[in-house]
Amino acid sequence: MRDLQTFLDDYGDSHRNPLNQWIHILCVPAILFSTLGLLWLIPVGSWLGLSPEVAYWVNGGTILAALSGIVYLRLSIGVFLLMTGWFALSVWGIVAIQNAGWSLFWISLVVWVAAWLVQVYGHKVEGKKPSFIEDLVFLLIGPIFVSFEVGAKLGLPVPRPAGH
Repeated sequence: MRDLQTFLDDYGDSHRNPLNQWIHILCVPAILFSTLGLLWLIPVGSWLGLSPEVAYWVNGGTILAALSGIVYLRLSIGVFLLMTGWFALSVWGIVAIQNAGWSLFWISLVVWVAAWLVQVYGHKVEGKKPSFIEDLVFLLIGPIFVSFEVGAKLGLPVPRPAGH
């Protein structure tokens, strides 16, 4: 597996345009959240016959997070902790939506579709295809890249893709 800097460099190649970067800063978290929201609705724990209290937490979203966590941990403990934070914030939002009695499905679906449409526009502006077209692992790299881009914009010392 490539190292973190190589992933960031490769991802950064198709994310140099400032407008596309800002689109990603807004849309990558929305896509992550809405994807987890949609997968949260797949009741794996119920299918496994777990108690309702446990089954609620064993779903498509938590399984995706656990599997993604393996990739993040292989990149670095810092990336794993960063993405654990993203997941925790997403779970908080998902649970809040459900507790408010709103439709997690429709909110997640609308956000997911809208964010992807805006991302497509960002890549049209960029003039390059999204990185994940070449390698699906880049779907997991996007949130890391966005986190580091925001950190850099705030003046924090974070890894940056070559050429930035």
